[in-house]
Amino acid sequence: MSTADVGRTGPQAKAPLDGVVVLELGQIYCGPYCGFLLARLGAKVIKIEPPTGELTRHRTPPGVEPIALTLLNTNKSGVRLNLKTDEGKEVLRSLAERADVIIENYAPGVMDRLGVGYETLKAVNPRLIYASATGFGQSGPYSQLGAMDLTVQAMTGVMASNGFPDTPPVKAGVAVADFAGGTHLALAVVAALYQRDLTGEGQRADVSMQDALLPYLTSNISGYLTNGESHPQRTGNQHGSLSVSPYNVYPTSNGFVAILCAADRHWQRLCDVMGRPDLGADPSLAAMTSRAARSAEVDELVCAWTIELPRATVVTQLMEAGIPVAPVLTVPEVLEDKHLIEREMIQTMEHPTLGPIRAFGSPVQFSASRPVPPTPSPLLGEHSGEVLREVLGFDDSQIEQLRTNGVI
Repeated sequence: MSTADVGRTGPQAKAPLDGVVVLELGQIYCGPYCGFLLARLGAKVIKIEPPTGELTRHRTPPGVEPIALTLLNTNKSGVRLNLKTDEGKEVLRSLAERADVIIENYAPGVMDRLGVGYETLKAVNPRLIYASATGFGQSGPYSQLGAMDLTVQAMTGVMASNGFPDTPPVKAGVAVADFAGGTHLALAVVAALYQRDLTGEGQRADVSMQDALLPYLTSNISGYLTNGESHPQRTGNQHGSLSVSPYNVYPTSNGFVAILCAADRHWQRLCDVMGRPDLGADPSLAAMTSRAARSAEVDELVCAWTIELPRATVVTQLMEAGIPVAPVLTVPEVLEDKHLIEREMIQTMEHPTLGPIRAFGSPVQFSASRPVPPTPSPLLGEHSGEVLREVLGFDDSQIEQLRTNGVI
């Protein structure tokens, strides 16, 4: 039994979203991650792609499944559907009539132009929850701007806040806007499902990646509102408001460590571990505000100690002293991390064309139900016939006719 099973007792409960049917018209990261979360919570997610596949499929040579697609589209059925045909529109409307949720992250207006917008599908199924994620929302001066993770980071202050004071703005090393949007869209879906149980009515959910990302700048905004124009936009690896010290990434003899002293007692313990009781006794460094005002000096003192020791030694000594610390792990190290593997967040599964590949587990776990195990991401249109048979009751001749007409 893994630690993911700890605390689960009694008969295994159904997954939280068991029985919920989701149509996902998602592309790249934001929409597919929302679908991923819902699928791992037990929903039946049907991924609907255009004839040539969603955009992520075009990042590798033809016939080669992109790893990004396999990571974010596990546990989904795959349907290829040409929404530029009348028959394709009718198929989607028929699916929406039987679905609980539709999620999409196309630019505002695209679904309306295809004839499958919110008002159209609401008329078909008033209980449908229509969840849309865009860069800047369905309304407002920026709503029609093209948006990708990079541009949303640029327009939300993330790039201006990322990097060091003497360098140009730098994007975050991960796709924070896409995944913030996808996470908030999944939250919106769950909330709307709950409200539908009370009212019997569906509704539209409008998630803007910019809106979802803005609260991530809490420390940076706090620093600016506290200190005004004198506050640097970019603070490197220091705290965004420069109000905590030590708070930085420090070199060791064979890597880097992240260390922070969230409370004055952590500073006292750090001084003891470093063998510098004189610093711990210095009244001018005893309070957080005093250390923050001299953060450059404090960082030099900490660095002088860490640079002489291996990363593992620094981490072990500080952990034993109860000081917040972590090794700066590389991506290869993360993929082999024993904690993530034991919690089943990193798993290995068999893909039909790629063989054994890594898969994400569910980031949400419950005490009464096991996480849904991963199944491979669908090949383009892999389950088109199966879904049309099971959901719409189509027979083989109808399905073959749709294939002949280029609809699926």
